[in-house]
Amino acid sequence: MTAPTRPRTRALRPLLTAFARFVVCGGGVGLASSAAVVLLSARMPMAVANALVTVVSTVVATELHRRISFRSERGGWGVHLQSGATVAVSYAFTTGALLCLFAVQPAPSHLLAQTVYLSASALAGVGRFVLLRVVVFGNRTRRGRAPHDDALGKSSVAMAV
Repeated sequence: MTAPTRPRTRALRPLLTAFARFVVCGGGVGLASSAAVVLLSARMPMAVANALVTVVSTVVATELHRRISFRSERGGWGVHLQSGATVAVSYAFTTGALLCLFAVQPAPSHLLAQTVYLSASALAGVGRFVLLRVVVFGNRTRRGRAPHDDALGKSSVAMAV
């Protein structure tokens, strides 16, 4: 077995940098959203505040990911709908993980429930990163297909999902 070559390391650097930007942008929007829900819930029902903040934060996060995380030229409502779909899949995944936990253990400790939720959220976040990078913001050719990317190809999407 041979040692990794330098070009592979160079190919991974942009991927890791984009992932770091993705985490910072998404985390920043998440923290701001948390504060916004608390502030808005004083003026309206919590469910309405949460729905409103979820929609607005998804639009804001998509723009930040487009401009900062992935530095993509793609834009428009189609991108926002695709990104929103990844949020819906992430929500279903984390909810499913918690439902499985409560099916296996009807009264788990708060620590266990939080561990399952955060673990599922981390996996969903990585899956979202892959889908956003490859499908939503991936470079497109004239035929609409993404060109080959050595650091992260379409086959990685199948592994992430």
